[in-house]
Amino acid sequence: MFDFTNSGCACGRVARRTFLADVGMGFTGLALGAMLHRDGVVRADAPAPVSAASPLDGRAMFAPRAKSVIWIFLSGGYSHLETFDPKPALNQYAGKTFDETALPNPIKSPLHDKRSRSVVAESINKRDTYPIIYPLQVGWRKHGETGVDVSDWLPHLASCVDDMSIVRSMYTTDNDHAAENQMHTGRHRLDEIQPSIGSWVHYGLGSVNDNLPSFVVLGGPTRPDTRTSIGSYYLGPQHAGVPLSLDPANPLPYGRRSPDVLADEQQREYELIGTLNRLTAVEYPADQALRARIRSYELAFRMQMAVPEALDLSGETADTQKLYGLDQEPTKLAGQRCLAARRLVERGVRFVQLYPTPYGVWDSHQKLRDNHAKQCGIVDQPVAALLKDLKRRGLMDDVLVVFCTEFGRTPGLEQRSGGKDGRDHHPHGFTVWLAGAGVKRGCVYGATDELGFHALEPGHYVTDLHATVLALLGLDPHRLDIPGRKRLDVDRGRPISGILA
Repeated sequence: MFDFTNSGCACGRVARRTFLADVGMGFTGLALGAMLHRDGVVRADAPAPVSAASPLDGRAMFAPRAKSVIWIFLSGGYSHLETFDPKPALNQYAGKTFDETALPNPIKSPLHDKRSRSVVAESINKRDTYPIIYPLQVGWRKHGETGVDVSDWLPHLASCVDDMSIVRSMYTTDNDHAAENQMHTGRHRLDEIQPSIGSWVHYGLGSVNDNLPSFVVLGGPTRPDTRTSIGSYYLGPQHAGVPLSLDPANPLPYGRRSPDVLADEQQREYELIGTLNRLTAVEYPADQALRARIRSYELAFRMQMAVPEALDLSGETADTQKLYGLDQEPTKLAGQRCLAARRLVERGVRFVQLYPTPYGVWDSHQKLRDNHAKQCGIVDQPVAALLKDLKRRGLMDDVLVVFCTEFGRTPGLEQRSGGKDGRDHHPHGFTVWLAGAGVKRGCVYGATDELGFHALEPGHYVTDLHATVLALLGLDPHRLDIPGRKRLDVDRGRPISGILA
């Protein structure tokens, strides 16, 4: 017989909360942690109690503009130049070196060293300094009421520019694909790991639906070394992203009931645990954790029911499925993920991290024209459909959509290995956009220089994007702290006020 205590499990005695977290389904601890979090309680094996300023009651710190976030990440680094920040000067000076133009050489700009942080010696780190200007590989036109320049590869998204705030002055400091983690955590790979933006949202607010995870991941993490992008680190595992599958037979990996256990049997097990907890509550009436309606097994059971329903796209109308491109093979998977994201935020999920394409596929060191034309064709219609669908359902006032990548591509031609038709990684200036709750519509904010090399001051480091998202959710990053964990100013960022409605 278990001897449940409020302490740890010394002398063979098992802590009641540990028992509830560990026995049975693999995701029970996640469910329990989420519920305790929303009720203002921290699990016994979680980090030390947070400060009074931390919003563990699940309420925003100030009036929120958004209720949920759909964070769309395109892995590999799409070219800002061939998407949302075309530069005519690249065609004008094509084939010339930076020094041969009438423009300042961007490599000699003080911004270059100020915003660079190399893992290898600066003397051999020449990846971003290719001097021969490479022309744009696609045309562009002005769209929307404000005449926003958008690539011809993105006709569907171009039709949505009047609903977007396009930020053309982002930068980061890692010129390799560890920038994928940096985009989500705000830290360079040489630094201590930090919690991801989704985990901070989960920690601050939790969910409004006890039947679903608060932080859901669709299509990722893209591979094991990008797990940090959905991780929660010292916030505790209950705040990490929960990857869900669109496989209707197994939407919640590792969360299926064992085939030798009937649903009725499992439900009775949950009811037994609930009865034991209520009996224990009589013995320990001051136990806040127990009083916080510990129904982890019941919640786990409900998640088994709710997750498949949320991800079941078959009930959507034929028109909606066609809108997202589910009727075409190139757009089908990205469309399914975008449509699933809409269904999840409708049901109260706070943060959906969505990967419409696989790891690194936008990484166009060679054959940029072919690669970007293909990848744009995959994501253009589904992402635009998401915006249009949210709008027609009246959700644009509640849901914030973020569209981003880890860095841009170089204005210069990549010449490694005899390269003739690609661009290298470019962290010094790139473009993201936001749409929906709390942001201006039809807005272009910030800029890169005439060659698209540097984000002009005030440039925005990636945590400024994080701070913007948190502010729209009613959270102040300066008050999201854990005692004993020192956060830097760069970790907190500053909201990009110029795009706030």
